[in-house]
Amino acid sequence: MDPVSQQIPRPGVHSSPDARGGRIVGIDVARALAVFGMFAVHLGVGSIGVFGGDAFGESASETLHQLARGRSSALFAFLAGVSLALMTGRTRPADGMDLQRARARILVRALVLALLGVLLDLTGAPVAVILTYYGGFFLLALPLVRLRAPALGAVAAAVAVAGPAASYAIRDLMGEPAPRAGSIGGIGDFLLTGYYPAAAFMAFVVAGMAVGRLDLAAPRVRAALAAGGAGLVLLGYGGSRLLLYPLGGIDRLVGARVGSEVDVSSVDPALLGSLRADVAAELNDLHGQVPTDTLWYLAVATPHSGTGFEIAGAVGTALLVLVACMAAADIAAAPLYPLAAAGSMALTVYAGHILVIAALGYSLTGAAPFRVEAFVAGALVAATLWRMFLGRGPLERALGAAGDAVAELTVAAGPPGADGTGRRPGG
Repeated sequence: MDPVSQQIPRPGVHSSPDARGGRIVGIDVARALAVFGMFAVHLGVGSIGVFGGDAFGESASETLHQLARGRSSALFAFLAGVSLALMTGRTRPADGMDLQRARARILVRALVLALLGVLLDLTGAPVAVILTYYGGFFLLALPLVRLRAPALGAVAAAVAVAGPAASYAIRDLMGEPAPRAGSIGGIGDFLLTGYYPAAAFMAFVVAGMAVGRLDLAAPRVRAALAAGGAGLVLLGYGGSRLLLYPLGGIDRLVGARVGSEVDVSSVDPALLGSLRADVAAELNDLHGQVPTDTLWYLAVATPHSGTGFEIAGAVGTALLVLVACMAAADIAAAPLYPLAAAGSMALTVYAGHILVIAALGYSLTGAAPFRVEAFVAGALVAATLWRMFLGRGPLERALGAAGDAVAELTVAAGPPGADGTGRRPGG
């Protein structure tokens, strides 16, 4: 989900735009998939009915739900970074008054998103609303918008490595965090202890910015992104599994759980297997970060663990999804129009589904097969009709108007005689 405009600021750049509005269709399609993945997470595995109610169907629904957990929110943040790059010059970073306009728009979006996130949190929906975090991510990204792809990639890698380690060390000194009263409780939640901590999620945003600085229409770039994505998936998920199982990391976590005085090697094999399963289940139910009982927790890659391994795997997944969506949009733009429509107004769709969940009192534990499918179908129909007849989504339109107004005020207050490029005529 990305409320930032992905309009291409410089004409003449080949970018596979949608003729209706200059948007990159594949990005909108990927954004829709991220939003719908969030639907599945928020409504729960029991709300998926398409696979049936037998043992196979339950297993398939659980697999789909597990694939969506963590990766959907990471894809949201990654695509936000892509759009930030498109908004600030795409392959060549903007400068002068163009840059000032873009920064003003981003600042307005950050503030409005933060406020909207707070308001949605007040509805009481059992959802960890990401929008307030999003606003903070945009603010943190502002100093980076003049960087090119290599520098942005280096920053993303540094955050992926140093962010989880720093979070672990600082949280270890802080002790147990206070219980959360909502989606976000303050700066500590935003940076370290929340559902979407910046210590991990800024790696997704900055990685997306690096990708957005590339020529996404070039086949060689897409091939490189796909290869890089596959490599990151292998490094993240495969590397974590190697450390936890063949190399014994899971037993170190069992030892931390039962107490360091217990020699795990002397535990009855049947009991040890049960303890391993319990720890694996706990690892699969994290909410933003790992415990600080042992450094071995930094080797896990489960959803919302916030480790370097999870970041690598989720960025790799986002790259593969983006490349696949762009390729699909190139050959089947018309059939994908409903998905692209939903993705083009992802903020409206995201906020709308939270309001519906709150109004109808839905919960994650409520078993109601086909509820996810109903939400997806409703979003596709509503977004398609809205875009066909009314154009831009309602929240996107309002957000864009506010950003444009502030951007024009910024230009009006700029240096006398400056033109739209920041250069003085006749100089």
